[in-house]
Amino acid sequence: MRGRLSPKQINALRKPGRYGDGDTLFLVVAPRGSKSWVQRLTIHGRRHDIGLGGYPLVTLAEARETALANRRLARKGGDPLSRKHATNVPTFRDAAAATSKAKQAGGRADKGAKHRRQRLERHVLPKLGPVPVNRVGREEVRQVLVPLGATETGRKVKTIIRQTIEWAVAKGYVEGNVVDAVRGAPLKQAATTNHHRALHHAEVAATLDVVEASAASLSAKSCLRFVVLTAARSSQARCATWEEIDLEHRLWTISASRMKAATPHRVPLPNAALAVLEAVSPLSGGEGFVFPSPVRPAQPMSDMTLTKVLRDNGLAGRCTVHGFRSSFRDWCADTGKPTEIAKAALAHVVRGVEGAYIQSDALLERRRVVMDAWARYVSRQPAKVV
Repeated sequence: MRGRLSPKQINALRKPGRYGDGDTLFLVVAPRGSKSWVQRLTIHGRRHDIGLGGYPLVTLAEARETALANRRLARKGGDPLSRKHATNVPTFRDAAAATSKAKQAGGRADKGAKHRRQRLERHVLPKLGPVPVNRVGREEVRQVLVPLGATETGRKVKTIIRQTIEWAVAKGYVEGNVVDAVRGAPLKQAATTNHHRALHHAEVAATLDVVEASAASLSAKSCLRFVVLTAARSSQARCATWEEIDLEHRLWTISASRMKAATPHRVPLPNAALAVLEAVSPLSGGEGFVFPSPVRPAQPMSDMTLTKVLRDNGLAGRCTVHGFRSSFRDWCADTGKPTEIAKAALAHVVRGVEGAYIQSDALLERRRVVMDAWARYVSRQPAKVV
């Protein structure tokens, strides 16, 4: 039955939960009080939750209209998720500008506009500015907040990021506010000295076997294996697109906008990584995200998905996703691999002549040999005789 909700009822809702309007449309009230529209729709035999934007920026009438259009498209065999994914997603810089404009249009004098703009330009935009707003995850937010420590500037910067993501949620570009998942306001500087829990490299192969035999989705456990095989950061793998993959040359090129050093990063792909890509290709048809979200295929996988894989298999107390990079680094040291190759594989920020060499073609093939050896080691394959 349609029309169960009214604007008056919606405005009065305070208790967190999901409230049905009928005809697949729901209003979700978050613990922090924000309200957003979600449509639960069956597409090609699978149930999906589609975010339609936040209330009141998206009115009840507009949400119903969009939900009706999605139902009609799905009934004809179309995919509303593909249409939603095709929408041009703004960069964080554009989203921040739109957020500031919306605040100014609110009618109140914005006395803090100048300071907010300065904090954006100094602390936020150098790292997040060119990143599509739907690719800003918890790890990216941490990279901004951790250096600021528990300071007034840090708290205000966190608020700026939260408000920008809230705008993106309201517009339907993002499903949820990742800032709420970053504990602390902001993180304490001491967090930079805390080591990520990591396994000894000799335990990595057995750990991957446990994950492979688990009930985790193909996308999730394949993404975790890809992270290990490439020694990449979680966010780099989770948001990888097929456009970045060159199967012919066995190369993954991560764009500068997604790199901490703001320069493109090339990753030689061992055979085991190519096998992972072949296995997940049917999930997206070789287009869009390599490792799509198991619940929202048009969106990249969230960082919590990989953490949940470790937790569900009793591994969270012994290692983190980021910790596999430490396992790789220790393996390089224990097996006498050159330091510059380890630095290049981990995409550590190195300036000057050494930094140029690390990114050079001359080192790329040497890196490929090392990554092939690492892949055989964690895949229980015999060492290659040269």
